[in-house]
Amino acid sequence: MITPWGDVRVSDAHVHFFSHRFLSLLAVQQRAGASVADIAPLLGWEMPPEDPLNLANRWAGELDRHGVARAALIASLPGDESSVTAAIAAHPARFLGYFMVNPTAQGALAAVEAALEAGLRGLCFFPAMHRYSMHDERAVALLELAAARGGCLAFVHCGVLSVGVRAKLGLPSLFDLRYSNPLDLHALALRYPRLPFAIPHFGAGMFREALMLCDLCPNVYLDTSSSNSWMKYQEAGCDLVSVFRRALAVAGPERLLFGSDSSFFPRGWHRAVFDNQVAALASLEIDEAAARNILGANLERILC
Repeated sequence: MITPWGDVRVSDAHVHFFSHRFLSLLAVQQRAGASVADIAPLLGWEMPPEDPLNLANRWAGELDRHGVARAALIASLPGDESSVTAAIAAHPARFLGYFMVNPTAQGALAAVEAALEAGLRGLCFFPAMHRYSMHDERAVALLELAAARGGCLAFVHCGVLSVGVRAKLGLPSLFDLRYSNPLDLHALALRYPRLPFAIPHFGAGMFREALMLCDLCPNVYLDTSSSNSWMKYQEAGCDLVSVFRRALAVAGPERLLFGSDSSFFPRGWHRAVFDNQVAALASLEIDEAAARNILGANLERILC
């Protein structure tokens, strides 16, 4: 992709694969027996095809349209791993597979083992959503599995958590922010030094804590994704440029992972997020090597 640093290979570390099965799982949460067709008017989105392969092809074409080399696709509810598995099987050079885990669910360990065996690489923990501590023995068992296997990444959502699709459907979001502090990962990141930990959205409002964690643990990465609206909780004058400046000072360009937080069509790949982040980085006058790392090379070094 053409950027202020020339033609840079871009790999997106954060794309939600909102598959037909994902929406089917949400539909029955809203009302027993409900279907994707029932919730479509509430969402106002283009509904995904039933076959995840068709959605994978749509995303591959969308990445081509924007000049994006690769993307990490997230199965955004436990139970939708097969959709992302189908996508990466069809386009192994384009997609990496992440999946949401719920360590408190019955059979979680077996489900994660199966997903990793199928080729998924990123375990996505949402402690506030599922109301558990990352030090819960069930969560630690999943980290142990990922660390022992190698070539995996632990994606842990910290800070403020809001899920737009749940709000659109009127679904309750009984999250518990007691489990959202990045510092809860300190001992775990030290315990598994070869397992990369990725904190999305710069810690989503717990930026200071995320920076402290990065400073203490060299295997912790910051995912830059989304509009980063959490900046409203920071001191006056906080903007994306100042966030990147501080993140670079602590974590360096080798531990930032560009992410767009794209999810649904017809919006597709969230180009405005990319453009805003590139503009912020360009204003800091980072060099070409740093830009290449942040915009894609770091992700590919970790998982490819």
